[in-house]
Amino acid sequence: MRIAVLPGDGIGPEIINQAVKVIDKLGMSQSIEYGAIGGAGYEESKDPLPKATLNLALASDAVLLGSVGDWKYDKLPRELRPERGLLRIRQALNLFANLRPAVMFPELVHASSLKAEVVSNLDIMIVRELTGDIYFGEPRGIQTKENGEREGINTMRYSESEIDRIAEIAFQAAHKRSKKLCSVDKANVLETTELWREIVTHKSEKYPDVTLTHMYVDNAAMQLVRDPKQFDVIVTGNIFGDILSDQASMLTGSIGMLPSASLDQDNKGMYEPSHGSAPDIAGQDVANPIATILSLAMMFKYTFADEKKSQAIENAVRQVLKDGLRTKDIFSEGTKMIGCDAMGDAIIERLDI
Repeated sequence: MRIAVLPGDGIGPEIINQAVKVIDKLGMSQSIEYGAIGGAGYEESKDPLPKATLNLALASDAVLLGSVGDWKYDKLPRELRPERGLLRIRQALNLFANLRPAVMFPELVHASSLKAEVVSNLDIMIVRELTGDIYFGEPRGIQTKENGEREGINTMRYSESEIDRIAEIAFQAAHKRSKKLCSVDKANVLETTELWREIVTHKSEKYPDVTLTHMYVDNAAMQLVRDPKQFDVIVTGNIFGDILSDQASMLTGSIGMLPSASLDQDNKGMYEPSHGSAPDIAGQDVANPIATILSLAMMFKYTFADEKKSQAIENAVRQVLKDGLRTKDIFSEGTKMIGCDAMGDAIIERLDI
């Protein structure tokens, strides 16, 4: 078992340190090896995805990632910015399926900006296609037209096979859960998603026990706020999934609670919190490490098929919340605010394995 640990930028090293504590507690510290990515990769080798890091990721069974990005790199050429390292490693590892659960812990109902009756018992899985769509489509770039005016170009595109394989993952997830799948597109104006709807509908014939519905993305965004519990599994493309999963995270009280798994066809995966690098709070010991630790739980569940360790980590997180311990982003009256490092320690203390 080999785990590549990539702390990245901003709060990445702080939150990764807490997840590594969990790995140590499980007696697996010998399984990890560190690499640089994003801004840290650029500082090390003038590349947001150094060759050594890519080789490490390719040779590992799973990747645990912190976060990438920092404002100080915004003026670099686009191909050298931290975010390009993230896109490149996803593509190199063929991590086409991104799973983002949005679960409302009972203790955090009042941390949500929505009414308790709207979000209590919420449990949604968003399945996002991760290696296609407008983030990878060509042609792309900024060019100057004959009249001297500049224009930006990005291309939304999906092949049948790309849609089919993510639909398969989504239907499998729905089959194991409540047998409800909502496919989100914009088929009324985008031909790419017209094809998406056609392929997903065809795939539904293989899963007659799963109820498939379709929803335009603008309506889905509204419905996530109005009545989120109508959803169980949502499947969508890269850009729509990027936006909707962040929106869903706030239903749970904080994006600091939302883990994610990005998988290939063999369940090799990269695991990371859904939030960004938050350079404005880096080094202040206020970041929430729970999403990163829950991402580690997903690693044991999906890549290593170790339900016992996965459940033990989740249970430790639940116990911390029951005991009233909170980081700043989920703090409410009557609870105790603690820092990132103390939250990691508290979860370790409650880890029963």
